[in-house]
Amino acid sequence: MMIRIDIDTREPVPAREGAPAYEILRGRFHGEVDPSDPHNALITDIAAAPVNARGRVEYSATFAIAKPVDMTAASGVLIYDVPNRGMGWMGIGPDGAIRLNTIEADPDGHVRVISGWQGDIPPMAGFQTASVPVACGPNGASLTGPVLVRFVDMPAGSATLRIADGLALPVPRPTPVSLDTGRAQLLRLEADDLAPTPIASRDWSFGDCASTRFPGEPDPAKISLRGGFDPACTYVLVYQGQDPKVLGIGFAATRDLNAFLRYGAADHAGAANPLAGAVKWTIAAGVSQAGNFLRSFLHLGFNADEAGRIVFDGMSVHIAARLLPLNVRFGLPGGAANLYELGSEGVLWWGRYQDRARGRGVTSLLERCKASGACPKIMETFGSAELWALRMSPDLVGTDAKADLPLPDNVRRYYFPGVTHGGSFAGGFSLTGDQPFPGMPKTILPGNPNPLAETMRAAARTLVAWVKDGRAPPASCYPTLAAGDLVAPTAEAMGWPAIPNAPTPDGKLNPFLDYDFGDEFNHADLSGVVTRQPPAIRKVMPSLVPRVDADGNEMCGIPSVQHLVPLGTYTGWNERAEGYGKGRGAGMSGGFIPFAQTRAQRLAGGDPRPSLEERYGSHQGFVERVRAVAAARVALGWLLPEDADTLIKQAAAAPILGRGEQVGAAP
Repeated sequence: MMIRIDIDTREPVPAREGAPAYEILRGRFHGEVDPSDPHNALITDIAAAPVNARGRVEYSATFAIAKPVDMTAASGVLIYDVPNRGMGWMGIGPDGAIRLNTIEADPDGHVRVISGWQGDIPPMAGFQTASVPVACGPNGASLTGPVLVRFVDMPAGSATLRIADGLALPVPRPTPVSLDTGRAQLLRLEADDLAPTPIASRDWSFGDCASTRFPGEPDPAKISLRGGFDPACTYVLVYQGQDPKVLGIGFAATRDLNAFLRYGAADHAGAANPLAGAVKWTIAAGVSQAGNFLRSFLHLGFNADEAGRIVFDGMSVHIAARLLPLNVRFGLPGGAANLYELGSEGVLWWGRYQDRARGRGVTSLLERCKASGACPKIMETFGSAELWALRMSPDLVGTDAKADLPLPDNVRRYYFPGVTHGGSFAGGFSLTGDQPFPGMPKTILPGNPNPLAETMRAAARTLVAWVKDGRAPPASCYPTLAAGDLVAPTAEAMGWPAIPNAPTPDGKLNPFLDYDFGDEFNHADLSGVVTRQPPAIRKVMPSLVPRVDADGNEMCGIPSVQHLVPLGTYTGWNERAEGYGKGRGAGMSGGFIPFAQTRAQRLAGGDPRPSLEERYGSHQGFVERVRAVAAARVALGWLLPEDADTLIKQAAAAPILGRGEQVGAAP
């Protein structure tokens, strides 16, 4: 239940042409949950959290709201953008640079909202964070349990590492109960090694060797290794941690804020809801980790508020393949499908499916919302990298990979072929590839320049129309076994062409592992208490990927204009060039193998793929192909007219088969 909303600042936003003037409200909201309420009782450790005089568990979190100054000009639609690792809406600035931690006016008059939910992120300026309680045992005793931390890609020569984990934003892990290394484990793994090598307790320490020799100054937040860490290996620390935060409250906080903004008139202190009476429809949008958040939010029943009302009418779940390990004692919600990380152990499918391969019965992500009558309209979008790096295969064909899983009527699924995780941020038409996303490993192939932003903009409007007007979106379009799209992740099965001096897809898949985290962990709900670290690996599960054409490009789904007018081969996988896993898959980084410019160059290099010259003839021929394909995508509803104009201008300016010129699009 939302108790109080404190608005700290109001920032005016200049009006866009044809759009209302906006303002951005920033502040903090405070809430409490009844641990005995069935809507909250499944929050891990909620019964062990301290309560106030009313017997409720308190929390607070930051928020930001972008709204029209004159709410009579609002569309009636609230879009909640789930923050990713505390970062708000992510976009591209006029200079092409990635912008994070921003919330902006909406050109269509929608209200945009972001708020904190990840309770393990320390408060930081510009980040959305949450304050959640610490669970404790009887008489206030500390709760303890096994904690696992991975260390990878450390600088050469490192002797001391901070005990923190998580992709892009490593967060401090719980404090050890003891600094005695005999009560903990440090393991070393080389590439492809699923049987780690223990490091003797005398050869490492909970300490800092920055200014003293090993074992260094005792430090519960760092470890040191005699002789230093090898960047070609990954290291796994397992120790007894203490004082777990009740991270699952983050789901309740998101539920409570959005239910208040939708239904409330004023908070309990009498402060008015800044959106009172103006919200008719609500949509939640989550990208990557934030999409995993929405999967778990829905699966665990949080789309019904404590009064039983629906919170979100629609959900956009983008490039998200897994559940989120938030409702877990000592959970790590900022992971990314790395070895030993939680996320794929639970329910991964929208429709009902019997998980015989793992012995987990018949389940569905929609079971609880069906029971409460709070199921939203769902648009799921993803691309190639999610199949290669994030274990998306079981979402489509189950854990046995034997048959396509049918989708419920309230779900649309769209696949973007040949894109890296999130698509290219640069866009346009590139012959040299894309810059790697910050934090990704060094790769053999240049980054994949195939975008998906334009297609997603069209899809977003389709979802709003579905929720607001009841206008049904296009039929789902994604790879299936029935169509012959899905095959084993090998060059032979995929039909991969023999491209000289280029890596092949063999060995690049992130394997789908069947983990056992212990008897106190609810694997289906990805909730509860982990008692086995590292987890037991019961078996490697089958995974499938799309087949490709003679160019090495995928053939199914909703392609971008760049994919349909290709300048090379666009892959959802890449090869790691150094460090741990060298020669294997490079995580979520896709790759690019450009075509030869001319037929003579192609023949000299032995490349079986037709050259740019053979495909398009000339620069003008290339531009005309882009123009025709863009018009067709607009006609199908998968490209907005304004984006089509931009793409044609970018094609004309690109140095493809000659010098590009800055010319406008034809009317």
